[in-house]
Amino acid sequence: MKINIKITNFDLTPAIKQYIEKKLNYLDKFLSRYTTKGEAEVDFEVGRTTRHHKKGEVFYAKANLKTPDGFFRANKTNDDLFTAIDEVKSCLLELIKKHKTKKDLNKRK
Repeated sequence: MKINIKITNFDLTPAIKQYIEKKLNYLDKFLSRYTTKGEAEVDFEVGRTTRHHKKGEVFYAKANLKTPDGFFRANKTNDDLFTAIDEVKSCLLELIKKHKTKKDLNKRK
């Protein structure tokens, strides 16, 4: 799976990059038929909503996952960057499982 990371309104540290890659690589086992061919691609964006707010939901995470079977999008905001990343991963996982279930139900018997 190819991962593209975009940062907005703050600096990317190696720890944040490693955390994002670790969370997204977890999805590989659910996308195994695409990752062997290199067809799955994730555009992941994290950032601060504004520079002047200090409290509240100031961090956001967005992910766009492109596969030959579909396009999955997840957006989350939170007061903690790592929590927002976790929520996006969970949301993508739910969307992938839901799509797989729908696809299995639509197969001819």
